[in-house]
Amino acid sequence: MPIAAFVVVSELDERPTGHEMGLDRSLPMHFDLRLQGPADICGTKCKAYISAVGAITADTPNDFVSFAQNRNLTGATVVLDSSGGSVNDAITLGRRFRNLGLLTTVGITQQNRGGQDARPAVASEAYCESMCVFLLLAGKKGYVPDAAHVRVHQIWMGDRADDARAASYSAQDLMIVERDIGRLAKYTFEMGGAGDLLSLSLNVPPWEDLHELSPAELRLTNLVTTDAVAEVLPHMDTANVPVADAAAKPVQDRFVSKAMEIETNPQSAKSTKTAEAHMPTGVVAAPPQPPAK
Repeated sequence: MPIAAFVVVSELDERPTGHEMGLDRSLPMHFDLRLQGPADICGTKCKAYISAVGAITADTPNDFVSFAQNRNLTGATVVLDSSGGSVNDAITLGRRFRNLGLLTTVGITQQNRGGQDARPAVASEAYCESMCVFLLLAGKKGYVPDAAHVRVHQIWMGDRADDARAASYSAQDLMIVERDIGRLAKYTFEMGGAGDLLSLSLNVPPWEDLHELSPAELRLTNLVTTDAVAEVLPHMDTANVPVADAAAKPVQDRFVSKAMEIETNPQSAKSTKTAEAHMPTGVVAAPPQPPAK
């Protein structure tokens, strides 16, 4: 049964979009089912797509399960606008995307004016950062519009990410980081991603700006598998205009959920995440430590 059979067209047209509801990429991820258009092209056969806006938290995988309940989402498209979030929970969510055969792209839903027959447009100047990039990778097909920004950087300890170079770290901390890099590597290859994606991400320390992937790098890493928007958003009115609230924001990124951390190591509830996109002022590098004996 097609996705649209589970929704009422008039309700979809009248419901506010993510940004109209005040949702922000730094808030927990919110899923919304939107109907494609314009109506004069696809009429009552317009397909639906999933708008996913916000940060990936420990609750996000279960929120998606609740959202997907009683809906046939197989083969649907997810439109991402996210600053990233939890490593382990993004991996869980990405696997659920792949199991449903979802397609992925980057964008922001905007409601067009025009009365009852109006359909939302997807503005392409949006951001998919850090762990959002690995959700993008989960798509059976992936499309990134020219105006979108796909940006990566490293995993880091969440409680020290704001002043990463001045902080001190234990062997346990290094174990947590290396463990999560291993989990991320396994997931990347499961999704058909290239080692170049891990290399590009892990080469950017938390005190530097995120690295924005070029069109060539998007292809090299297998994040983009099609150049045709119609393959992921058929009959969609796309808006390639700048969006004021799509400006880059500080990332709230890549922390490991405490639930999984406690489950695997009851003695530690530490987490990893990425630091702010811009180097914090007043950071002083920690003095070098003497070599181990």
